[in-house]
Amino acid sequence: MSTNETSNTNNLIREIKNLGLNARTSANSLSLSPVSLRRTAINNAANEMLRSKNKILRANNQDVTGANTNGLSSAMLDRLTLNDTRIDSMISGLKEIARLGDPVGNILSEWTRPNGLHIQKVSVPIGVIGIIYESRPNVTSDAAALCLMSGNAAILRCGSESLHTSKIIATCLRSGTKLAGLPEDSIQLISTADRAAVGILLSMDQDVDIIVPRGGRSLIERVKMESRIPVLSHLDGICHVYIQEAADPKKASAVSFNAKMRRTGICGATETLLIDRTALDMLPDVLSPLFSANCEIRGDAEVCDIDPRVVKATELDWKTEYLDAIISVKVVEGINEAINHINTYGSHHTDAIITENKNVATQFLSEVDSAIVVHNASTQFADGGEFGMGAEIGISNGKLHARGPVGVQQLTTYKYKVFGTGQVRP
Repeated sequence: MSTNETSNTNNLIREIKNLGLNARTSANSLSLSPVSLRRTAINNAANEMLRSKNKILRANNQDVTGANTNGLSSAMLDRLTLNDTRIDSMISGLKEIARLGDPVGNILSEWTRPNGLHIQKVSVPIGVIGIIYESRPNVTSDAAALCLMSGNAAILRCGSESLHTSKIIATCLRSGTKLAGLPEDSIQLISTADRAAVGILLSMDQDVDIIVPRGGRSLIERVKMESRIPVLSHLDGICHVYIQEAADPKKASAVSFNAKMRRTGICGATETLLIDRTALDMLPDVLSPLFSANCEIRGDAEVCDIDPRVVKATELDWKTEYLDAIISVKVVEGINEAINHINTYGSHHTDAIITENKNVATQFLSEVDSAIVVHNASTQFADGGEFGMGAEIGISNGKLHARGPVGVQQLTTYKYKVFGTGQVRP
């Protein structure tokens, strides 16, 4: 490594470590702040984003142009691209987060011991949260606001493809926070596209309490492998819709279409459709609108026999998150085979059953091992906003600390407060 390269690396290490020190100081102040100030900061940020809408759109156009030049996939381009409607949705999300109840300082449970000690379990912020994400600039506003509302400082590391857009959005959030009298460094964006910054952040276990990666498998695997900090991961969404024999045909068709085609590039988009052999008479009406929307359908032998336009599926298709207008279709022998297929090939994200049989639905919801299980509705409801959380920092596929949409409640931990009257332990 040359002297110049060594100097650049040392400068980057200092820059990222300073972010950590600033975040820790800010987190200490935030944890003691009244919810009224946190709400004001987020509403201020929403107003700043509204005033800066044209700046955001210009920056986003610059990012999209660069992404096109670099051959970014259509799914990633869809996630990257902003317009008036999407920015308005981001602003509405901020305001909805500001209306949420205070997740900090709540007594989760309390009890008194026979010796007279009174114990309370109380919610508190986690502290400093590092968020590493790709493409989606809306994550910048959602993640920062969720951290702020839950009393946490945020260090944001967006993908290089969304850097110009995210810088403007982060500036709006920092301005809103400062106007409210809270530490501006409660929200910090790593301003370099240098991939080495991620490795430095992942080593800062003294200053960062948890890492939340949100992106493709390669990003998640890198974070899990390199991080010295606990990781709350958001992995792929290999989501399923299962049409059971007691399904309402209209619901089966409408839900399957929406679950796949509403937005094909999001993690809640259905990638595999399962259908009971006894319900195969419904399949042509389910496939027809998908074909009309230019969705490629890959099926097993029985599905291929039903429609010659179906492409023969391979084993790999059951394991693939397409994030595109492609869906794999498989015939199953009843509820048990459907559950087994989902638990074997799915990513434990979101899976739905279409049926009017409540007992079968109950079995599906109980036995499918996914963060979100759905009866008679689209998998695309896998979203913190749709859950009434205002927004989400991601969908956690794991089982520790938080699972499913990660909102303000999931960004807290707890402490025990113990009240005595002079007791000593014998």
